[in-house]
Amino acid sequence: MIEPLQCDDAFIADVTATMTRREGVSLWWLGQSGYLIASDGVCIAVDPYLSDSLTAKYANTTKPHIRMGRRVIDPALLRMVSLVTSSHNHTDHLDGETIGPMMQANPVLQIVCSQANVAFASERLGVDVTRMTGVGRGSPLTHGPFRLHVIPAAHNTREQDADGHERYIGLIIEVGGRVIYHSGDTLWYPELVSDLAPWAIDVALLPINGNDPARGVAGNLHAHEAVDLAQRISATLLIPCHYDMFTFNTVNPSECVHHANVRAQQCRVLQLGERFDVVR
Repeated sequence: MIEPLQCDDAFIADVTATMTRREGVSLWWLGQSGYLIASDGVCIAVDPYLSDSLTAKYANTTKPHIRMGRRVIDPALLRMVSLVTSSHNHTDHLDGETIGPMMQANPVLQIVCSQANVAFASERLGVDVTRMTGVGRGSPLTHGPFRLHVIPAAHNTREQDADGHERYIGLIIEVGGRVIYHSGDTLWYPELVSDLAPWAIDVALLPINGNDPARGVAGNLHAHEAVDLAQRISATLLIPCHYDMFTFNTVNPSECVHHANVRAQQCRVLQLGERFDVVR
């Protein structure tokens, strides 16, 4: 079992102390594609998965979800989080056993997903649709110092609802004078680079577990593709994610570091629970 760099009380203490500092932008890796991001005393969670719901769901099946890393934090302790986002409807990105306790800890927690997924997400979370905030392209959402913009994702393809809203999304997160790109689960699609071209991206949070349907892994960039994308969008720093959660669906992040070194792309591999301060 992979042990977090910091977890439980130490993790909460670090988040709390960092938020008290108020200046700058900091993020923490929660595992898989989950992050906390804090700035100016406000903290949001992006795609958190902090339960064993998938391990329980797939126990005694042909595709057991055997957890590799210990949980960083009990989601019921994330009282400082005022907004949570979900990039799509897969449970490791929209988990009732994670977001439910977060809602109990913070009754006014804002829950954000694609407009196309509002009905599904509200049903999974057991809340009225009025508790959900649907977002779409061209309609940025402001939350304290954060401004969130939707970027389409392709997992494995781009999909839209009848009104043209994307079912899989990434986010451009503007905060504290920094720009963070969280891709959600995605493969390349023809317009991806041009969709990201308007942004001077400081940090790109990109999946690296790949696309291999034969072993039950589908719909994400391989490590070399994540590096290529980071280069093409001129991202200052690449932080890889979506690995070391389940034994059937992972990759060694050293692959990403290798390709980044070859391409002279700055890359930072985070440990579970580790904080990274975003600077220019």
